[in-house]
Amino acid sequence: MAQFRAAKRNHFNLPRPIERLGELVYNLWWTWAPEAERLFDRIDPSLWERLNHNPVLFLRQVERSHINAVIHDKSYLQLYMQTMQAFDDYMLAENTWFTREHAGLLHKPIAYLSSEFGLHETLPIYAGGLGILSGDHLKEASDLGLPLVAVGFIYHQGYFSQHITEDGWQEAHQVTLDFNDLPVAPVLDEVERPLMVSVDLPGRTVHARLLEIRVGRVPLYLLDSNVEDNTSTDRELTARLYSSDLDLRISQEILLGIGGVRALRMLGYNPTVWHMNEGHSAFLVLEQARELIQSGRTFEEASQQVRAANIFTTHTPVPAGSDEFPHWLIDKYFSNYWPHLGLNREQFIQIANREMPWGETFSMPVLAMKMAAQRNGVSELHGQVARRMWNFLWPELPDSEVPISHITNGIHTGTWIARSLFELLNNYLEADWYENLDDPDVWEAVNSIPDDELWDMRRHLKRKLVAYMRERARDQWMHDSVHPIQIIADGTLLDPYALTIGFARRFATYKRASLVLSDMERLLKMVNAPNRPLQIIFAGKAHPADEPGKQLIQEVYRAVKQSDNGGRLVFLEDYDINLARYLVQGVDVWLNTPRRPNEASGTSGQKAALNGVLNFSILDGWWREGYNGRNGWAIGEDRDYEDHDAQDAAEAESLYNILENEIVPLYYNNRGPGEPPSEWLRMVKESIRTLGPRFSMRRMVKEYTTDLYQPVMLGNGQLPPAQDR
Repeated sequence: MAQFRAAKRNHFNLPRPIERLGELVYNLWWTWAPEAERLFDRIDPSLWERLNHNPVLFLRQVERSHINAVIHDKSYLQLYMQTMQAFDDYMLAENTWFTREHAGLLHKPIAYLSSEFGLHETLPIYAGGLGILSGDHLKEASDLGLPLVAVGFIYHQGYFSQHITEDGWQEAHQVTLDFNDLPVAPVLDEVERPLMVSVDLPGRTVHARLLEIRVGRVPLYLLDSNVEDNTSTDRELTARLYSSDLDLRISQEILLGIGGVRALRMLGYNPTVWHMNEGHSAFLVLEQARELIQSGRTFEEASQQVRAANIFTTHTPVPAGSDEFPHWLIDKYFSNYWPHLGLNREQFIQIANREMPWGETFSMPVLAMKMAAQRNGVSELHGQVARRMWNFLWPELPDSEVPISHITNGIHTGTWIARSLFELLNNYLEADWYENLDDPDVWEAVNSIPDDELWDMRRHLKRKLVAYMRERARDQWMHDSVHPIQIIADGTLLDPYALTIGFARRFATYKRASLVLSDMERLLKMVNAPNRPLQIIFAGKAHPADEPGKQLIQEVYRAVKQSDNGGRLVFLEDYDINLARYLVQGVDVWLNTPRRPNEASGTSGQKAALNGVLNFSILDGWWREGYNGRNGWAIGEDRDYEDHDAQDAAEAESLYNILENEIVPLYYNNRGPGEPPSEWLRMVKESIRTLGPRFSMRRMVKEYTTDLYQPVMLGNGQLPPAQDR
């Protein structure tokens, strides 16, 4: 590894007292360290906001007068020194959780491969929850000191920027990223050239350079095919996420899986554990097998060794959500590859063959399932669904014994907690609470927080949300020439003191964004109730190829535009990490209405719960485990339906009944002028106390380590291999 390094990019010409800011911007630790972001915000808060918190552009564009001002500000220099000391202590720490609990395994690296990583709003290389989970996983692996290295893609067109037309139609605007303006660095070889990895595609070799993002202690290597050695078509392989073009899709997944293995080998890594986060990287098991066969093993011998080293996490509860390739496409892309495995076509196809209604396919999840020692779903209910869904691979076992476990998703606390709540918890929890944030006992002291302090914090966060929305609307009005009705739809008329519900997520039809709109007359009575109005904020993107999803956005937006809601229904376009932070911290209630059991886990409600926002959700995914009757509300029953119409009707009725009879009265009743709603705050405390530790990424990564990584590291993690079907 010594001959390769990430290029240095600290060229900001900063004065000596704060010159290490140029180093800090290239490690995303600053995005979750409590005080680090203030180092930029205090220099020029207007520019910091205008550049969407991009530290590289910020240091390039900030006026020298602002820099000169802070180097003569004693309080700023004190903050700078404290932050840099905290950074150094963090990076050099030897007494991490992993070192204390698993010191003998430090020399056994874990490779984590995912098609997207949601790390920060300046890096739009993620589409949704899978990417956010991947990014949070890396941050927590860094906090805990895991010997983890990650591989993914850097998409030079990012994920699209969303614009909603006056008629409510989603337009996707592509913005080409300049990596020189981002906290990423190219990896260079021993003669200072970009380090390149290559894979063979039909009739040609495709090259990709490696770029590095430092996520605390964890290196993330991203593949970029936009290099001169490739054809114009191949340069677009890593342009965008999740193309519906099957040739492009399989090419990307070959590059991620096979190219990912080769990249790590080139960098000098020899991982003991390979973690496939969803099936997009599953071709990596073929490359691992090829390496072993090249050294003299048979395919069966190689398969056993590969299987013992791999872990697969599935995130989809429906067959249609899996990547499946027709056999003719496999012939096209792998006819020159399977001889290197000592296999003929039929043998190769059978590695991952799956019978679907439209014919036989080569299934990426089947490939991953059959070649992994450990497999897991992402919530208790999803584990049950996954065992039923993949039971055909183990036909001799009942559903309950299918070797797919579950580890429920969590969130990275430092990334998603509001600073004001963090400070409040510092005042009332034990001094080392953040170091033990997955310990439920630590959070018992939440009950000791005075109601008025908690209520002031919650109102402060809601005022911040409304102010942010108004500034967004003002900016649109000034620069985008939008229709006045769109400015109202962007939240300019919202009341920062009214009961506010948030619904923000990917607009897929199964998430049923319009369920709350199914009886508009009933809803409007609550929205326009004198002295106790209800407000709802919607946000989210549909995949550009998802026409039903875009139609759902249009349906919601048309309801938002109606004058009879008084501007209290809002749709915020271009949902991203920055907007998500404001929403999960600032609303009062988080609404989630998936058609059960299609929400494998979900994490947005976990972020809301951490910040004192009460969940109001279907008993699906994580909420089925988190709900205790006192920390939020459950829509409908703990059951599945065969009839979707009956399910929609029953759950809409439940939703309205709870809103009318429980949520609205609890928020507004039984308090005098200026008094905090004590019964409401009792539920807020219960939500923070019970859900904060249980659904933290710290708990999740510890479980991955002890339940999945450690058994593989110790060589005893192999489960019964799936049968060929």
